Amino acid sequence: MGSKPTALFVVFLVAFSLVAFVLLSDAASNTSDYTLVQKVTLGGEGGWDYFDVDPTTGHIFIPRGEHILVVDSRGKQLADIDKAHDTHAIVFAPEFKSAFLSAGGSVDVLDTEKMQVVGRIDLSGKDPDAILYDATTKRVFTFNGGGTNDATAIDISTAKVVGSVLLGGKPEFARTDGDGHIYVNIEDKNQVVAFDSKTLKVLHTWPIAPCKEPSGLAIDVEHKRLFAGCHNQLMAVVDYTNGKVVATVPIGKGVDANRFDPTTGLAFASCGDGTITVAHEDSPDKYTVVQTITTQRGARTMALDTKNHNVYTVTADFEPPPPATPENPHPWPKVIGKTFTLLIFAQ
Repeated sequence: MGSKPTALFVVFLVAFSLVAFVLLSDAASNTSDYTLVQKVTLGGEGGWDYFDVDPTTGHIFIPRGEHILVVDSRGKQLADIDKAHDTHAIVFAPEFKSAFLSAGGSVDVLDTEKMQVVGRIDLSGKDPDAILYDATTKRVFTFNGGGTNDATAIDISTAKVVGSVLLGGKPEFARTDGDGHIYVNIEDKNQVVAFDSKTLKVLHTWPIAPCKEPSGLAIDVEHKRLFAGCHNQLMAVVDYTNGKVVATVPIGKGVDANRFDPTTGLAFASCGDGTITVAHEDSPDKYTVVQTITTQRGARTMALDTKNHNVYTVTADFEPPPPATPENPHPWPKVIGKTFTLLIFAQ
């Protein structure tokens, strides 16, 4: 006959069960199970660059040069907005029911309810690429290459340029922390510049070695971390209180966008080689790659909906690239017409 378990043995069993539960919970949180749920051929003409999700509606706005495609979370086309002008990137100002698009020498103003371009802000002499809305100052910022290497600040209430910030190098993507500070990657200097969104004064210029040619940028406001996508196949994690690189994560080739989901603690890097690296924030200074999502060649930019946690990326089919020449050593392959495609990944 078996004897009754002693009180000490019961305590041991309870403790063991609690430890096992914690370990299993940790393991579950350190996973990512994104799968392709929709692949939608949208077709249409025009190139593409940065696109994003309207945080109010969940609709996806994709600038295509002279027009803007709008689709829902399942890829159903809702609108094709005309009268745009050489658009590159889009940012939303939800409280104004507006979006702003960087364009050729200007910023286009979009009414997100009417789905119409309703204005244009002249930026003659500038070459705006990335664009950012700072809710603290109610300003839109464009990040301009083309030799000026600066950021332009636009007051939303007046639709007027109120100043600029010299950045000391070619800017790529930027983020705001919601406390009046803006951080921008400087691609040709391997740096991050921090400046004050109200005074427009540069506060810090931080080297972020071993990162080279930083492109995409994401932010974790709670833990004060930046995620810079680097063209030497790294994602560098930067503590934006002091500019220190606290971790690096291996990623694919040709990164152009980064995102962070504060609910799941997942950081993403989308790459033109047809992959999205997903890393889990185990702690503010420790990150584990939990998934490499297979996308499609050329899918270098992406958008994240932090409400439904869907990840979206776009690309197309390409012809073989033309032969390299001394004038153009890395020629772009030509897009095959009507093959522009949206890929939707969900957990």
